[in-house]
Amino acid sequence: MTRELTEITVVGGDKTGLIARVTSLLFERGINIEDLDQAVREGVFRMTTRVDASELETSRGELRRALAELGRELDVDIQVRFPSDRDARRIALLVTKETHAPEALLEAEANGELADDGEAEIPVVIGNRGDLRTLAERYDKPFYDVGDGNGNTDEERLLDLLAEYDVDLIALARYMRILSPEVVFRYEGRIINVHPSLLPAFPGAEAYRQAKDAGVRIAGVTAHYVTTDLDQGPVIAQRAFDVPAGASVDDIKRRGQPLEADVLLDAVRLHLADAIAIHRGTVHVREDVDVDAQLGLSPAAIDANPDEPVDGEPLSRPEPAKTGDD
Repeated sequence: MTRELTEITVVGGDKTGLIARVTSLLFERGINIEDLDQAVREGVFRMTTRVDASELETSRGELRRALAELGRELDVDIQVRFPSDRDARRIALLVTKETHAPEALLEAEANGELADDGEAEIPVVIGNRGDLRTLAERYDKPFYDVGDGNGNTDEERLLDLLAEYDVDLIALARYMRILSPEVVFRYEGRIINVHPSLLPAFPGAEAYRQAKDAGVRIAGVTAHYVTTDLDQGPVIAQRAFDVPAGASVDDIKRRGQPLEADVLLDAVRLHLADAIAIHRGTVHVREDVDVDAQLGLSPAAIDANPDEPVDGEPLSRPEPAKTGDD
């Protein structure tokens, strides 16, 4: 699709006739549906519709009001994002205990390096524990602890804060709690997580310990979009590092944590620059966007890789030296 499309997301309980009610409202207002995707997870229904609203027969405000009224009638949440809304630059930082990843993003914002144009901001830091309140205060950020003392999240409070701060992107900076479909469905394609492994290897908890127990020689980290499937969302960027013989879990973690911060920051920058898009579950880099970011190996590591032999191709050999009168 070459033109910019309006995105309409419906989240709530699964009800008969819900899709028909929404699509009928759009049709009555001259809106052409280009793509529709739906899913149900843990009893939560989500429908994402991408529409061409260029021939909209009413105002944007009236469309929002009509959809909001329909949402109240059906007891679902309906959100509309027009193309012009997508330059929002407000990032919620979700944290737990570890400082390395959130500090990297906060420092980048402080230096005007969070986005290429320097105009993105982190208006709020939200934790499921109170450990990083001091870090947030050091960067003059409001901090909210939405946990229950054991790390379990009050997601209703979380959603209220995300709406209050008009958040466009959520960065999970070592946020050690799985988000439910109630959150993921509302911000699908706008939640970025960093995981301490080369996904799809070692998903879930204790990834560095999993790497040690498996005896890997190369480990790594991954920044990816979050879906309702744990650590299986579309991969944005990865970093790899060597695991020395006899390395402990702490040794592996010390090598990985700086790369976690680096890859998460790169992924956020790519998203803010609109340099990447998700198509059929895979992240693609837009050809018309020039962004300085590392998606995989460093140039030095790429140069160190051998380029032959390749199956079916003969090895290149130097021409034999000529001798005598040849």
